[in-house]
Amino acid sequence: MLQITRNLLLFVGFAVDLSCCGSTVGEVKLHGVINASHDSLADFSIATTVGETIARAKDLLQQGCIGIDIGAAGSTQYADRVSTEEEWQRLDGKLQALAELEIELSIDTWNPEIMERALDAGANFMNASDGLQDPAMVEIAADRGVPVILPFLNGDDPKSLEFVTGDPLATILLWFENALERLDQAGVNKEQLILDPGTGFGPADWAWEDRFRFQEKIYRNLERLRVFELPIYIALP
Repeated sequence: MLQITRNLLLFVGFAVDLSCCGSTVGEVKLHGVINASHDSLADFSIATTVGETIARAKDLLQQGCIGIDIGAAGSTQYADRVSTEEEWQRLDGKLQALAELEIELSIDTWNPEIMERALDAGANFMNASDGLQDPAMVEIAADRGVPVILPFLNGDDPKSLEFVTGDPLATILLWFENALERLDQAGVNKEQLILDPGTGFGPADWAWEDRFRFQEKIYRNLERLRVFELPIYIALP
């Protein structure tokens, strides 16, 4: 039985009933999270050395995960913005060691230079936490042809988000519709994309009870995202 239930990213397709959220999805895969940033709120997921990184990865894999998502720049209001070199320093060595495990390995960043370096170091998924809004990130996605996790963002990056008002699913659906059209025109293959409704992100000073209600609305209406006929990536806190 899977024991680590926090900080997992469900990667779902079609045809399996998730009664907890009233939605029908398909094959479910688990990606475990490793935070190489010391200021992550999920302190249990922090790994600051190569040894800690591999130990956590092996623990997650043993318990059912088939992939690892690693990032080194915190996205909350409590995390500092870091330079490119500092972000890379936190990842260098850890990425190469994880790549030796021959697993699905995603790099979570909104910095195009970090994305390029990470893919060169062995990452094989892009977790484009800018929502592929930076033209440089779009170019990387088109050129590399690797799977891309595309999160809904109501802002330029996870640290500059605005509140979503009204029906969140309507807002998310329109955002993805526009994003898919834009990315198609830029040469990104739709089949590369995995849609993330963005429940792992939030604007500054968002009350936790409001955040939970927002997440619940999305989880109970995941079937509405199936209109795009793409896999869905869901963050579980």
